[in-house]
Amino acid sequence: MATVIESIAVVPRPSSVTRSPLKFSRYVALTLKPKPRPIFTATPTFRTATRTSRVVCEAQDTAVDVAPITEANWQSLVLESDSPVLVQFWAPWCGPCRMIHPILDELAKQYAGKLKCYKLNTDESPSTATRYGIRSIPTVMIFKDGDKKDTVVGAVPKSTLTSTIEKIL
Repeated sequence: MATVIESIAVVPRPSSVTRSPLKFSRYVALTLKPKPRPIFTATPTFRTATRTSRVVCEAQDTAVDVAPITEANWQSLVLESDSPVLVQFWAPWCGPCRMIHPILDELAKQYAGKLKCYKLNTDESPSTATRYGIRSIPTVMIFKDGDKKDTVVGAVPKSTLTSTIEKIL
């Protein structure tokens, strides 16, 4: 639910430096007013209602997320997995890595049950990244039966990743 600004008030406050009632320091306060929200009924008419809560931001509901993975659980989650596994090698400071996070979230939802998706932070797990020859991030690797099957390097469109996944599945 979105809120709108109802008014902006400038409220005087006595200055603590002087005792003179003529000098004031100022601060600005915002007053939030909830936006009317439509209520749908069985009849074709609808009315609006106001909520008294002050919700500024609501999180989106995500059923499947790309889970983080570390060197400690690499063996059990990737190499010993019964289904194919997609792993994104990334770092928090990498702009292109952050650009493809939403794409990987979509792919995780699209291939739920057929493909497991994980992301490995190369700053926190450098030995795993070195073991697989990661020289550029983002790099996406697909593993099947514990073996590396395919690699995609760089921030690529969703169609490229989808075609790579389809080859493996």
